[in-house]
Amino acid sequence: MMACVTPPKLRLQSTYSNPPHLPKFHSNPIINRKSHLGGFKSKKWRNLLWADGENQYMRKESCCVKNDIKHQRGCEAVKCAAEGIDRCMFVGSRGEEGGGSMVAERFMVVALMAGIMCLCNADRVVMSVAIVPLAAKHGWSSSFLGIVQSSFLWGYIFSSVIGGALVDKYGGKRVIAWGAALWSLATLLTPWAANYSTGSLLAVRAFFGLAEGVALPSMNTLLSRWFPSHERASAVGIAMGGFHLGNVVGLILTPLLMSSIGISGPFILFSSLGFLWLMTWSYRVTNDPLESNSISKSELRLIQAGKSDCQVIKGKLPPLGLLLSKMPTWAIIFANITNNWGYFVLLSWMPVYFQTVFDVNLKQAAWFSAIPWGTMAISGYIAGATSDYLIKSGYSITTARKIMQSIGFVGPGVALLCLNYARSPAVASIFITVGLSLSSFSQAGFLLNMQDIAPQYAGFVHGISNSAGTLAAIISTIGTGFFVQWLGSFQAFLALTSCLYFTATVFWNLYATGERVF
Repeated sequence: MMACVTPPKLRLQSTYSNPPHLPKFHSNPIINRKSHLGGFKSKKWRNLLWADGENQYMRKESCCVKNDIKHQRGCEAVKCAAEGIDRCMFVGSRGEEGGGSMVAERFMVVALMAGIMCLCNADRVVMSVAIVPLAAKHGWSSSFLGIVQSSFLWGYIFSSVIGGALVDKYGGKRVIAWGAALWSLATLLTPWAANYSTGSLLAVRAFFGLAEGVALPSMNTLLSRWFPSHERASAVGIAMGGFHLGNVVGLILTPLLMSSIGISGPFILFSSLGFLWLMTWSYRVTNDPLESNSISKSELRLIQAGKSDCQVIKGKLPPLGLLLSKMPTWAIIFANITNNWGYFVLLSWMPVYFQTVFDVNLKQAAWFSAIPWGTMAISGYIAGATSDYLIKSGYSITTARKIMQSIGFVGPGVALLCLNYARSPAVASIFITVGLSLSSFSQAGFLLNMQDIAPQYAGFVHGISNSAGTLAAIISTIGTGFFVQWLGSFQAFLALTSCLYFTATVFWNLYATGERVF
């Protein structure tokens, strides 16, 4: 049994006081009932003090009975929170009531969230690959192909704001569960709709987008409740890593399944995985760690200690006029517009780009397209960990958000300009990989900034900005098709997208802030 050792500089008194680098505890009855270390029953302790030159340290030897385990584990968690040690991020405590696993409960939450975000994006990507044989079968032009690709966004644009408001009111668990059930059903129906008529295909894809619009607001709000502020960027990096990994899974498995089973193969597989995920999610996850029966008391303390001291009131209507009257809100909206513009151009058109520009077959195009998304999954976590490190090193949240977002926009802007000079699919893949990898730094920029400026209305702000971003994605997805058909190449549209990235970087650095505004 390991003794609980407390360094002299951080020695805890009988009443726990917050360390200077962490915000105060929420005023919560569950926490307040155990706010004293003495709240855990213990018996005999002997303190031995040694002096060795200038160094002194305290060592406590436990002679307690088995009931003292609770005291030690609680002390270890408080000490971990006091020192801000990240080694506790994904490690729980055994021996506590409701905390039998060594894996922290918040890790289970973010792992399940990464899983559904992976399926969320894989379900989107299936159509980006399947549309090539469908276009050949039905004789679609490049311009109409862009309309089919954008039909997902028609529903997505409407559900973003509504979904964000629902998340603020009901929490992320239920909203994303309903969303996953509906978009999995739409995925299952897609091949049938494509064979029936183009009208039914457009309707099913629009319904699919309507269901998926709740995913990102749900993820952002749920993780903000389950993770302390100094771990939130890393948690979002993990969840978004799953999101980007969905591109890899979809791009690689779809052509393989289509060649062996048929066009319906990947749609059946990914929709089935969505329904399986739903059963685990409904049983295991809660909206808030305070509602969980599986979380340990020490982990609950750590989460509460690392949260801001603001109170979030549910059920209050978001003040739209007030939100839109502040420039930090517009900085987030413009950033989301730019991010979605570039992201959906690459997501929807990358397989077509490699096939038309470099004359590679569908399977090769899928592999060239998948590599950038795989590196993006890794770089997204690196961006989150870097952001958390900057904040814990003393940089302000505003500075950290501006650095991350600047990298997330300047990087892909330069990469897309260089893409115009690529003369082989390998070189083009390298430029796209660099651009997408650096664009993932936006996850630690505007995507986190919604919780910074408006914690009470974060879901609604996310919905507003995502709706604007979705409109930009519709324009860019359709516009790419018309530009390619009109000019015969991708170069002009890639240059236009680069200019948008650079303009958004300047706007972000002028008006974004990490301080609470609403």
